[in-house]
Amino acid sequence: MQIDENRKNPFRFAAGRAGCLDQRSGRLFRHPAGTRDSPAILPAGSRGRRQKNRRKGQSSSSFRQGSTLRRRFATLLQRGLIYGAALVVAGFLFYLIAFIFVNGFPALRADLFSLVYTSENVSMLPALVNTGSMILLTLVIALPLGVLGAVYLTEYTRPKSRAASLIAAAAEVLSSVPSIVFGLFGSLFFVRFLELGMSLISGALTMALIVLPLILRTSQQALSEVPQSLREGSLALGAGHLHTIFKVVLPAAFPGILSGTILAIGRITGESAALIFTAGTAVTLVTGLDQSARTLAVHMYSLASEGLHIPQTWATALILLVAVLCLNALSALIRRFMERRQHG
Repeated sequence: MQIDENRKNPFRFAAGRAGCLDQRSGRLFRHPAGTRDSPAILPAGSRGRRQKNRRKGQSSSSFRQGSTLRRRFATLLQRGLIYGAALVVAGFLFYLIAFIFVNGFPALRADLFSLVYTSENVSMLPALVNTGSMILLTLVIALPLGVLGAVYLTEYTRPKSRAASLIAAAAEVLSSVPSIVFGLFGSLFFVRFLELGMSLISGALTMALIVLPLILRTSQQALSEVPQSLREGSLALGAGHLHTIFKVVLPAAFPGILSGTILAIGRITGESAALIFTAGTAVTLVTGLDQSARTLAVHMYSLASEGLHIPQTWATALILLVAVLCLNALSALIRRFMERRQHG
């Protein structure tokens, strides 16, 4: 009767090795004696479903293994591409440094560092000192404007406001303008219209226009990365907004601002096109803001264009490269010291 009733309602019983369980009443009907190991009474189609589920599980496990292999291959491929690109860039940099060193080191002589420039020694020391003066004067003009502009955009305007969008668009346009255009503008406006002449101040004002967007954007990024909790904690302790900016926010953003300053120094040191039209090519050591000043990059360009002192040109390139590397290393050390001091 059990088998007949199960055949009438095949989904009523759940079969197993111990017997059949009536799913309606919850009673267990055991197998007759001697039939414990006999095949269980299964509802119609249950064995097919089990085999189908088994095959589905095997196919899903094989699919998971295949996807795992594909992910590993993609990870290895991405890692290889990243390491390969890094090796290519590092190899090109080391090759460039080695090439300049091999060609410039044999041409280094003591008379290249004479205080007075002559056509025989073609000294680079006046140009080196003028480069330092140009860097300092340009940063004095551009750094406060860039940092204060970044403070205004970060602390006093909404991110999507009209003023912020206008200033950001102007910075993008200025950063994409070629340096020769800045040189022509400086020659027309600073040199002729303002009658400053081809002088150190004209070159510094022109270079300030060139590096101002760079300092502005890097300072804005550094200020935006300062945690909001620092501002809220300072305001909660009773400090004013201006006091919070200068005592809490700016010191926390100093490493990022220093990074922008490093990039600006590199841009000033290697610029030649804009300074030829504004600062001039005088070979003397500058002693005033109204005097013409040849920087190290302009000095290297003048020697190369003349074609008479090619070994001295390589020596100048070597000194220029060493100066940029030393400035970057010094700035990195200062940044690391400030970060350790902030984090205790």
